[in-house]
Amino acid sequence: MIGMEFFCYHRDRPGSLPLRDALIEPHWAYMDGFEAELIARGPVFSVDGETLLGSVHVVELPDAAAARRFAFEEPNYQAGAYRDVLLRRWRNLLGRTMWEFPGLREETNRYLVLGLGEGEPADTEVPDRDGLIAYGPLLSDDGTAWLGTAALLRAPDEQTARDILTADRYADIEVYGWEPGGRR
Repeated sequence: MIGMEFFCYHRDRPGSLPLRDALIEPHWAYMDGFEAELIARGPVFSVDGETLLGSVHVVELPDAAAARRFAFEEPNYQAGAYRDVLLRRWRNLLGRTMWEFPGLREETNRYLVLGLGEGEPADTEVPDRDGLIAYGPLLSDDGTAWLGTAALLRAPDEQTARDILTADRYADIEVYGWEPGGRR
């Protein structure tokens, strides 16, 4: 498929876990329809792994309109489980899916790192570092403006994960726990 890559982070509404639990099968069925387009996916947690905060889906689709349909037709979104959605163009600098990462399902610390910024792009080269599962810039809808960087990675701790990005180049860096998603 030749298309555009998108980073989609559905952030949970407080107290929505029972609703998400009830919708797990419709959610998975929905994602099954995008199996060939998915680059990465999975639930996002507080760093201590105790609190579910949302879900990340990195997907290749024909255009921004298709990405919006993907994000907003998702069953949890339709039912009101999410408080908001961060949807950005993305560029897959690793050129692979998460399923091509060796040892993906091993029990290790995995993180989502979001660096949010604007202006002169930062961290545009793939870091020379083991443990990168997915990595690339967050971009404007038309792909011309840099808005940050997103990474999924394996790291020994939160600070090591955070250090994947150049701290002073971002307005904020968010670090969350992450697990590979999909049917078990």
